[in-house]
Amino acid sequence: MSDSPLLVTGANGHLGRRLCTRLAQASPPRAVRALVRSERAANTLRALPEAERPQIAIVDYTDADQLAAQAEGCDAAVHLVGILKETKSNRYVDAHERPCEALAEAADRAGLRRVVALSILGADQRSSNACLVSRAHAEAILLRAKTPACVIRVPMVLGAGDAASAALLRQAKGPATRLVRGGATLEQPIAARDVVSALVAGAARDGLDDTVLELAGPESLSHRALVERAAAVLGTEVKIGSIPLGLARAVAWVAERVASDPPITTAMLGVLEHDDAIDPEPARAALGISLTPLDAALREAFEEETSA
Repeated sequence: MSDSPLLVTGANGHLGRRLCTRLAQASPPRAVRALVRSERAANTLRALPEAERPQIAIVDYTDADQLAAQAEGCDAAVHLVGILKETKSNRYVDAHERPCEALAEAADRAGLRRVVALSILGADQRSSNACLVSRAHAEAILLRAKTPACVIRVPMVLGAGDAASAALLRQAKGPATRLVRGGATLEQPIAARDVVSALVAGAARDGLDDTVLELAGPESLSHRALVERAAAVLGTEVKIGSIPLGLARAVAWVAERVASDPPITTAMLGVLEHDDAIDPEPARAALGISLTPLDAALREAFEEETSA
């Protein structure tokens, strides 16, 4: 592991904080230069235990000069910036493409060895989904830069305090929940700690330059089956009903037209309804990590609930 700091954009998120903790606890510890875009975001990192607290800088993710200044002296970068839901004040192009353009330029100027970018399963420039297209465009920007890039695509991430895990917890606690199409969508959730391991390996291992790795948990199952597995871990019972896809789309369409920050949008719904069913073994082997079994990942995500 390099002695130089690791640059981490979007470090205030759940995965960013976990990454800071993992590297601080490594032997030897690895310094992190954490980039965030607001004082509020910086405070989430200042709340970490002192021994796990990274160097913090507030920057504009679309400003190549600011990013290049922070990248000086770093070995590599981990890029964790991205959104699932687009709003009128936070567009996909501003959350995905523009930050990657700035980061690619900054990495080239600072001479970084590699940029590791977290993306999403289903990212495809030919997709009809605006979020998946934007993600794919952002990947392409990094992959064609002079600085080598390693893109890691992942599905739903299971970790304590994560939004997707909190939603799954609400569904599984019962006594009843309604899922779009009765939960027919295929899910292949991955443990947050495995994603962090993948990011660490992506920044350190040889042979990963200009690669796209599709990584997921060891099981692909329907959303309905996932809720039932989660309920079994929690020791609860839940009755599952169905919401027609057409109705869900209509609600999302109306919401994004009448609200500045709608609870759901049509693009977000499309991502959530995307089937995830891949073979994770090639990516797992390339990264040299192990994958946490689904039930163990669920127990970790619901740690407070299962230990009560």
